[in-house]
Amino acid sequence: MDKVVASIPAALDGIESGASLSIGGFGLCGIPSVLIAGLLAKGVTGLEAVSNNCGVDDWGLGLLLREKRIRRMVASYVGENKEFERQYLKGELEVELVPQGTLAEKLRAGGSGIPAFYTATGVGSQVADGGMPWRFDGEGGVLKQSPPKETAEMEFDGRVRTVVLEKAIICDFGLVRAWKGDRHGNLIFHKSARNFNPVAAMAGRITIAEVEELYEPGELDPDEIQLPGIYVHRVLALTPEQAAEKRIEKLVTRPRTQAAAPASGQGAAASAPAAGKPAGPGEPVIGLTREQMAARAARELSDGDYVNLGIGLPTLIPAYVPDDVELVLQSENGVLGTGQAPYEGEEDPDMINAGKATVSLRRGSSIFDSSMSFGMIRGGKIDAAILGAMQVSAAGDIANWMIPGKMIKGMGGGMDLVGGAKKVVVLMEHVARDGTKKVVSQCSLPITGLRVAQRIITDLCVFDVTEHGLVLRELAPGVTEDYVRARTEPDFTVDLS
Repeated sequence: MDKVVASIPAALDGIESGASLSIGGFGLCGIPSVLIAGLLAKGVTGLEAVSNNCGVDDWGLGLLLREKRIRRMVASYVGENKEFERQYLKGELEVELVPQGTLAEKLRAGGSGIPAFYTATGVGSQVADGGMPWRFDGEGGVLKQSPPKETAEMEFDGRVRTVVLEKAIICDFGLVRAWKGDRHGNLIFHKSARNFNPVAAMAGRITIAEVEELYEPGELDPDEIQLPGIYVHRVLALTPEQAAEKRIEKLVTRPRTQAAAPASGQGAAASAPAAGKPAGPGEPVIGLTREQMAARAARELSDGDYVNLGIGLPTLIPAYVPDDVELVLQSENGVLGTGQAPYEGEEDPDMINAGKATVSLRRGSSIFDSSMSFGMIRGGKIDAAILGAMQVSAAGDIANWMIPGKMIKGMGGGMDLVGGAKKVVVLMEHVARDGTKKVVSQCSLPITGLRVAQRIITDLCVFDVTEHGLVLRELAPGVTEDYVRARTEPDFTVDLS
């Protein structure tokens, strides 16, 4: 048995225009870049690509997107790919956005012979209710939208919940990238480059793996194999130059002259600057800075917690965790125990966090694929999730992934997190840049999760979400109750004790 092919064209043999492809990678980490470039050279069009995201404008799937080779994209996140967002909003590309954990499980299910499964992720949102735009008309209208999905009431783990039926995904071909592979197709991945690669391989009727290092059968320890060769049909051995060509989407490092800190990125409980933000043109500064907001949010976490921090403002939190509080940070791309930024010169394209920034690993960390990552999220193993939002309602509903017709980033792993974490805290500015209220009576933007937020921390105050409505628990220095009421849509009670 020898699955090694001699060339890129041989690896891609049989992939014709209109094919469906499951493609591994997260951001630019672990993407099968050589095979993708081969598809571009081959000239195939009308592809349906299933992948967590679509690369960037000039690398990865972004290359196929730029040349209009992709007809339909199934993904969880648009992110910073401006061409992806432009084509979607202009009606040039059909897009089905899927919660990240659901996407991983749909691929795993497809490769496991499971036609469909029930999950609570997406209930109460357009994911379950239908109406999510799949194709726009270029003028802000919707030409095609998602249909409603079957839902049911089920008792699970002593709790009755509404769940939605999600169908598995099987693709014509799977394209993946591995660190090591042998001629039988057994694969080993490198650090966080594992991510979606195993499940993308499982979902392909024919799966092609590009491998950085090729081994003879028996040279790899069977205990170290992360994907058995039964899921791989062709192996393309990369040249050293091809294997070394990797890009980093968000390079974040720290200087070697910086005083050493614990590998968790915690420690020193940094003190935040005292300055806040102007209340308006010509008005005095009021409220907390972003750093002070992060410091306040850090107080929500307890020693020994497993914590998931959303992208943006929540990523500042670890710097303000006291030295005597040890956290394990979970990153949904498949890491438990992410640390702070690596030292300059030690960055690794295969070691990133969910925000696609380079990170280090703490002692005692572990790495796994996207399916297992969301298994621990959905299974209630995460003690706390802190994330941002565009809107939060008085009932704790969260909207944080789309402004219809204007801005679409995708839900990523947000829907999974708000439905699975034991404690959900929203950390956000109290009002939008244009002065629009973000703490609202009811969310007008597409929902991420219903009745999921337990606490809201803003630059002005702290609210608890209770069955009787919002309760004001804290005011930022210099902020009055009246000032908060003027910038908050729903009424609230006050208990500052």
